[in-house]
Amino acid sequence: MREKNMVINLPEKVKYIIDRISEAGYEAYAVGGCIRDSILGREPDDWDITTSALPQQVKALFRRTVDTGIAHGTVTVMLDREGYEVTTYRIDGEYEDHRHPREVLFTSRLVEDLRRRDFTINAMAYNDAAGLVDAFDGMGDIRRGVIRCVGRAEERFEEDALRILRALRFSAQLGYSIEEDTGRAIRKLAPSLRAISAERIQAELVKLLVSQHPGHLRQAYDMGVTAVILPELDRCMETPQNHPHHCYTVGEHILRSLDGVPAVKDMRLAMLFHDIGKPQTLRTDAEGITHFHGHPAVSAKMAGEILRRLRFDNDTTVTVRRLVEYHDYGNDMDPTPVSARRAINRIGEDIIFKLFIIKRADIWAQSQYLRGEKLARVDAWDRECRGVIARRQCVSLKDLAVSGKDLIDAGMKPGPQLGVVLKRMLEHVLEHPEDNTREKLFEIFLNLT
Repeated sequence: MREKNMVINLPEKVKYIIDRISEAGYEAYAVGGCIRDSILGREPDDWDITTSALPQQVKALFRRTVDTGIAHGTVTVMLDREGYEVTTYRIDGEYEDHRHPREVLFTSRLVEDLRRRDFTINAMAYNDAAGLVDAFDGMGDIRRGVIRCVGRAEERFEEDALRILRALRFSAQLGYSIEEDTGRAIRKLAPSLRAISAERIQAELVKLLVSQHPGHLRQAYDMGVTAVILPELDRCMETPQNHPHHCYTVGEHILRSLDGVPAVKDMRLAMLFHDIGKPQTLRTDAEGITHFHGHPAVSAKMAGEILRRLRFDNDTTVTVRRLVEYHDYGNDMDPTPVSARRAINRIGEDIIFKLFIIKRADIWAQSQYLRGEKLARVDAWDRECRGVIARRQCVSLKDLAVSGKDLIDAGMKPGPQLGVVLKRMLEHVLEHPEDNTREKLFEIFLNLT
């Protein structure tokens, strides 16, 4: 189907590439996600172009190209240091590993190229001359708010198992439902995700989590996907919380908490994992009340293991572990200037205020029991810590008025004792910030040398 009345504002460089190929007697269209996003009023991340021209024919038309995937028909056209992928219409051969086709065959027909794509909303093409080419009713599915595979869903997922996660991710990003046959195929073929690399699973999981609807991760559980990629969440979904502070299972509480933090990777991951260790710490008392003593430490350990399994970078892993480990910190004590300085020292100035956002999201996903009091306590902690920072009070060794070099210059010998003295000085200054001067600290502690 062609819609000549549909107008998409193509970037000038994309138009230039399409026009250059067309003037040489070939077809060329912008295709895929950039067309979907343009129709939805979203800014495309990149622009892909598909053409009837063969790779060598494309290379002959442009001064500078890069053979980024020439065996699969892709040439990157470079314009002013920007790259645009131009791929020949193709038909994928048999898939042998749920991810890569054994071979690709070039074709002269656009519709055959669109037929091999994953979802109808990603199988549309456009140029100014022909208008929108929508052979599989992608526009209809956009209007209906539906994620539907092109052709037979089982075939699409058998070709590339990663498409299972892409379906769930697009559902979360766009707030769309998953069409019935597509959902049925996901349930059947979810185990094939074991053939997908951890890095690719990580990328799709993060995109889902930082979407506008992170709670759509529930679909991944319902369809058997998390049983393969994140079985720890399945245990949480099946773990009850019979306690005045809670009204959901552990897993349902986790899913509801995700919306309460900004769409930032480390914070959404921290919410996903903040209670992941609760099933391991579950105890039920004589009255049938459930308890999860020590779950923050267990959750932090598990979060680290899962993040390493999914090949997350070390900085993300360290940050998420710290946020998870301390997500209950301060729940049982009132904030004071001293306790605020100690909290910043222990948790870190770099994440302490992220932690308060996480604590609020945690509370809002609990029952209403004492909710107001809990939120007020978090606000009080937040105010005290901001006051410490505003007053520039010492909260770590880097803020201490005395350094190891100062102690050596004063006559101390290099060695472990230097660290002991600096730590004692810091402990004193956390209690008495007014004493953070070189003269005062030497007066109090020099006798320790």
